Amino acid sequence: MDPRNLDLSKRYTYADYLTWMDDVRRELFDGFIKLMTPSPSAKHQETSFNLSRLFGNFIFNKNCKGFTAPSDVRFPKSKDSKSDKQVYTVLQPDLYIVCDLSKLDERGCLGAPDLIVEIISPKNSQRDTKDKFNIYQENRVLEYWIVNPNDENVTVFILDENGKFQFKGLYAGDDKIPVNIFNGDLKIDLTEVFLP
Repeated sequence: MDPRNLDLSKRYTYADYLTWMDDVRRELFDGFIKLMTPSPSAKHQETSFNLSRLFGNFIFNKNCKGFTAPSDVRFPKSKDSKSDKQVYTVLQPDLYIVCDLSKLDERGCLGAPDLIVEIISPKNSQRDTKDKFNIYQENRVLEYWIVNPNDENVTVFILDENGKFQFKGLYAGDDKIPVNIFNGDLKIDLTEVFLP
């Protein structure tokens, strides 16, 4: 399928998504295309790199793997609908960690990662704070971080036993964020994330 002819009002599947052979970054929200900004800011990228380094150092030689964008996370409608033609939501979080390695394949992650980090920019803040928040909650992501590199703060949500995100805290300055999926054994020092 020629990606230049995509109808943004039409509903697509991951099988369709795989046929779009161009360099445009897109996500699927329940089958509907959302275009992504072509190049994040330098502050966004520096923040992403620093977080990736800190998480990566901790999970090295552990039974978890970390990934950075662009990497597809596919959310099937149910555990039984794993066919590409039955997956309507495909997102590319800035960073995610998976500890159930059976969810990983050559194309990314099929199912909910344990932790997702989204780094917002003025152009995508509603997408990350509302649209993706709802998708991640619905699919039972255990921990969700929304990082604001301009204001240099991180908002953390933890999934409760009822499948709802609960606000854990807003962190800034020299705070150290305990990572819930690791029972607080890892604390991310924000002075190592937001550098002068």
